[in-house]
Amino acid sequence: MTITLRHATVDDLRAVGALHQRSRVAAYSSFLPAEALADPTEEAMGWYWVERWTWERDDHLMTVAEREGRLVGFSYVGPDDAGDPATGLLNAIHLDPGERGRGTGRALMDDALATMRDRGWARAVLWVLEGNVPARRFYERGGWQPTGESREDRIGAALTRQLCYAREV
Repeated sequence: MTITLRHATVDDLRAVGALHQRSRVAAYSSFLPAEALADPTEEAMGWYWVERWTWERDDHLMTVAEREGRLVGFSYVGPDDAGDPATGLLNAIHLDPGERGRGTGRALMDDALATMRDRGWARAVLWVLEGNVPARRFYERGGWQPTGESREDRIGAALTRQLCYAREV
């Protein structure tokens, strides 16, 4: 039961959205209230990815992970939001909740870093929720270090704090 990675197509996006929402609920439910995670629905998140893909597909790349033909994770990389031409942004790695601990996240991270190298970026950054300690540990094991930068955003009505991590690619 090996993992297969491939570039996403528009036909994957609704399933990616559903997986993204399941992943968010599983990962964030220990530190965010259920009502903050109730919206968007899996279907709405699918439409979010269809819309986002429309605007970003020329300079972003989504990679999906499949196990036995079933979507089990994805990553999404693109240029740095701050405009640094030497830096790529790891926008997301999300896994189906049952896929944790099986090496899929690591395979997606390694692939994302290789994509960034191929695009000529020397540095990579990402933002992770401060309360998502398992994800922070995962990234730290992968060589990412906190930069000291933080920002606030909302998930539903809940105010969240995100921490910036960086590493060389």
